[in-house]
Amino acid sequence: MGFRSLSRRRKLLAAGVAIVAVAGAVTAGVAALAVGGGAGRSAGYPAQDRPGPVLLVPGYGGQTGSLSVLAARIRATGRRATVVRLPGSGTGSLITDAGVLNAAVERALRGGAPSVDVVGYSAGGVVALLWVREDNGSGKARRVVTLGSPFHGTRLAADATGFLPGACPVACRQLVPGSPLLAQLTHTPVPGRPRWLSLWTTDDEVVMPADSARLAGAVNVPIQSVCPGHQVSHSQLPTDPVVINLVLQAIGRGPISLRDPAGCH
Repeated sequence: MGFRSLSRRRKLLAAGVAIVAVAGAVTAGVAALAVGGGAGRSAGYPAQDRPGPVLLVPGYGGQTGSLSVLAARIRATGRRATVVRLPGSGTGSLITDAGVLNAAVERALRGGAPSVDVVGYSAGGVVALLWVREDNGSGKARRVVTLGSPFHGTRLAADATGFLPGACPVACRQLVPGSPLLAQLTHTPVPGRPRWLSLWTTDDEVVMPADSARLAGAVNVPIQSVCPGHQVSHSQLPTDPVVINLVLQAIGRGPISLRDPAGCH
């Protein structure tokens, strides 16, 4: 049926629908330009030249104090930095924790932030990867930095499951090498991952093997490759001066680099 054969009422209805469709397309285009911030944004990624607030995700157990030193150093640069509080004892499902991270990100974006940077310590890095995959993190995070994160699991969790299964809660079981959660994360590529720096220490006594922190598509850096002979344990990662300087470089305006940080020697 052609447009000319329609009744006058139907012609008006069809014209109205067309106008609404065009207006919606124009509005969407304007919104995309406004969110993108101009030339700094491409292919849906946040602008790299407009750093927003930084959200820090604690590791297994959810102890926020472990990230307080790093958060304070970030604030000293003029950036907002918030340590995300995980539910319960921080040993529940990492999937639930990813939802909590997403809620914090959405609050920051609704408050006017152009994007966020995310720093995940230990299991908090696995939470960050889950969030990127399930909640369109590539469209919200400008950069992600992870510290000693067991993307491929840790033998410590496997030993706990084998010898003391009752003492290995949900998050512990999810961090067993080869767990269904980790298999999905590491074997299925994440489309459009944000710029990502994964740092770890060869002295790690919690994440075993230490290079379980290696993540496909990320800039993977053992601390000792930057500062040979530098000793830092897993628990010292968020407070170590070398690590902190590398994190600050990674979330700065410039590209992620491996410059020799102050205090290396």
